Amino acid sequence: MTTIAITGATGQLGRLAVAALKARGATPIALVRDTAKAADLGIPARAFDYTTADPAVLQGVDTLVLISSNDFSDRAGQHRKAIAAAKKAGVKRVVYTSILKGDASPMILAQDHVATEAALREAGIPATILRNGWYTENYTGALDAAVQHGAIIGAAGEGRVNSAARRDYAEAIAVTALDHVHTGRTYELAGDTAHTGADFAAAVATAAGKPVAYVDMSEADYARALQGFGLPEGFAKVLADSDAQAGKGALQDSSGTLSRLIGRPTTPIAETIAAAL
Repeated sequence: MTTIAITGATGQLGRLAVAALKARGATPIALVRDTAKAADLGIPARAFDYTTADPAVLQGVDTLVLISSNDFSDRAGQHRKAIAAAKKAGVKRVVYTSILKGDASPMILAQDHVATEAALREAGIPATILRNGWYTENYTGALDAAVQHGAIIGAAGEGRVNSAARRDYAEAIAVTALDHVHTGRTYELAGDTAHTGADFAAAVATAAGKPVAYVDMSEADYARALQGFGLPEGFAKVLADSDAQAGKGALQDSSGTLSRLIGRPTTPIAETIAAAL
């Protein structure tokens, strides 16, 4: 029986990945900073921090699911430490959640992922790279305010985005972690159907029963607006860059790889919007 451990197991993607693994009969190990927060997962938990990455914690682990850190201060450095710990502990394979298009992506956000993919190659640990596209939930976090004001803002223009629900990507983690046939492979993962900002706003309007329009802004104005909502300046600029690059096709992928991998169509945006509202 393969022993699977998953970092960030109490995070939004991590919890869904744990559920997907359990649904397939696996009992993964949760690697978390605070084991008390993992008590409700119903699986063994070990204290593991990207910044210290103690190899002893990874002893006996065959497959490490490395969910990318949400600490943007030094993500690549944290990932390198985790990979070094995995190598020292004798981990046989790493499944890593990267970004759509990897080193071909022009997004600032891609840089940490490109560095991590390189670190995996340098470490020589067999890996499965899941290049995740955008989560539809990235757009649904502030829907109440959008419906209230009748507007969704962005900087993507008429750019098309193949977003998918977090649970779709979580299932891809489970499928690939459980089968060694995926070792050494890189998958470009995205939703089945592309949408523009205007398409998304129209879907929100339909679900809410109120008019909601997409308001396109310049990248700089969008960054300032995000700061106005309380985001730190650096992070606001990264998100605005992501949206602007999405306008140029950085988050578009019509390969259908994700749906083939999980054996079903990806979740329609309308379903994720309805759940958020």
